Amino acid sequence: MAVPEGTPVYQPGFDPGSVCKAPPTGGSYGTPVAEGAGFKYDEATLHELATEWRDLALQYQADLAEAGKIARARPPGLEYASGNNADITKLSGAALEGALRQRIAYCENMANKYMTALGKYATAEEHATSVINQQPKGIA
Repeated sequence: MAVPEGTPVYQPGFDPGSVCKAPPTGGSYGTPVAEGAGFKYDEATLHELATEWRDLALQYQADLAEAGKIARARPPGLEYASGNNADITKLSGAALEGALRQRIAYCENMANKYMTALGKYATAEEHATSVINQQPKGIA
């Protein structure tokens, strides 16, 4: 399998399996953002990224509820082999629950980081607006 050329591009909300084959354009969801040091996202993209991470956390929570069934497996019979099988299945279910909890925490942490970035974005926007409003009106 050949490795695609060029820089990988994050396309939030783009589903290559969907009927619509056109990925989002512009600054992903909003207007283009000037390039600089590091990654920069516009406000709409920050909202979308936070939403996607929260949605992923919710999907993992649904999986966690299902994993509980594995962790509480009971043997189908009373013989030794059935009991042993259920014990191993319970261990597997407990490991799955632990992994899902870690993934949920990670997704929620990422969503919170984007929300923090949104707060900084809003603060910078307010500061820029107040600086502009302090300028004299009209042509000097």
